[in-house]
Amino acid sequence: QVQLVESGGGLVQPGGSLRLSCAGSGTIFSFNVMAWYRQAAGKARELVASIPSGGIIYYADSVKGRFTISRGNARNTVYLQMNSVKPEDTAVYYCYAANVGIVYWGKGAVVTVSS
Repeated sequence: QVQLVESGGGLVQPGGSLRLSCAGSGTIFSFNVMAWYRQAAGKARELVASIPSGGIIYYADSVKGRFTISRGNARNTVYLQMNSVKPEDTAVYYCYAANVGIVYWGKGAVVTVSS
């Protein structure tokens, strides 16, 4: 059974940094695409950043220049480095992975930006 497990969430002050990690397990295949979504209270889930294998990295306009998505050396790992965070970055962050049309989601990591 494929699982995605996020880690690294927590409370951070405005202007600070946080790094989210996601590790996938349960498959011998590499995910074609890995990404981070987020969902703030009362809002729809939105794509934050995605990184396809050998493709173009995408960032939402709201995080460009502040967040960096990267894939780890270990297969099926992805990171989200969050710098210069703002209160509006507060949300549950979900790891996403896809391969051959099958989509997987992590359970989410809570990020709270507050002083």
